[in-house]
Amino acid sequence: MTSPASRPVPPAAANPINLRGAVDLSSLKQRPAPPAGPGSTHAGAAQAGAAQQPADGGAAPLRVNVTEANFQDLVDLSARVPVVIAMWAAYSPGSGDLVDALEQIVTSYEGRLVLGAADIEAFPQLAQAFQVQAVPTAVAVVKGQPVPLFQGGADEQQVRSLFDELLKVAAANGVTGRIGGGPGAAEAEAPPLPPLHQKAFDAIEAGDFDGAAAAYRQALTEMPADADAKVGLAQVELMGRLQALSTEDADAVRAKAADEPDNLDAQLAVADLDVAGGHVEDALGRVVAFIGRNFGPERETARVRLLELFDVVGATDERVAKARQNLARVLF
Repeated sequence: MTSPASRPVPPAAANPINLRGAVDLSSLKQRPAPPAGPGSTHAGAAQAGAAQQPADGGAAPLRVNVTEANFQDLVDLSARVPVVIAMWAAYSPGSGDLVDALEQIVTSYEGRLVLGAADIEAFPQLAQAFQVQAVPTAVAVVKGQPVPLFQGGADEQQVRSLFDELLKVAAANGVTGRIGGGPGAAEAEAPPLPPLHQKAFDAIEAGDFDGAAAAYRQALTEMPADADAKVGLAQVELMGRLQALSTEDADAVRAKAADEPDNLDAQLAVADLDVAGGHVEDALGRVVAFIGRNFGPERETARVRLLELFDVVGATDERVAKARQNLARVLF
């Protein structure tokens, strides 16, 4: 995910939003959840309760206080509806006011969005993962992937324009749910995936990345212009390569890459690790540098892998655009 801008993103700039921001959210959701204390709000309860009206007939909760304990539940919920995470801190009173304003705006979307309010002093790992430079900062999570929104103040019209764009991106990725019993709640189910995409998804759920890759390849054979299958193939191939690396292997590969800058396999393996860990610029720069130093078959292998990593990160990501420019310089 790109670093937040120094000012609110205007509506015209919302179009490049993508779902492959490569922020390493996994580090935030692997800790065992501590027991919830008195007065704490747990997104698991929110997720379960938001799917139905409360017994007293009141509105389903659309705001959740984000903690280490409930972050995984919010990530899971983002497969149904986009989750907007507003980061604030007590030392910035205006950030708390913005969170309250966002709550009113989110509520007006009648369950198509959920707001997570995150105190970055209580949950600093979240701010680190999203590369937050100041508060308030707003990001979204869709299908477990981060989507940058804005940093700093934003007026209601700008926020609504961004939220409208966010919902379009979510719908394009099959996230069309609605929390609570508002209008259209019966339409919460996402449309079915094409058969081969569903086969790939099922294989991913089972940890069978080879099977998922085979399904995506078949989809591309039948429809070469299937952009989703192309991106899916690049992603599962990356996941498969990472799965083959143990912690010890990863450490050894990094050491080998440092000692042998022209070792193709080592450089590509470290690039995979860096993309997965959110160090996108490092990863793409490493492969571009290798291409600039080498010629022949290894150069072409590196170039093809770089294009695959572009698909993983997202074609509209500014880091990909920068890497494309650097690639052109070393090739021509």
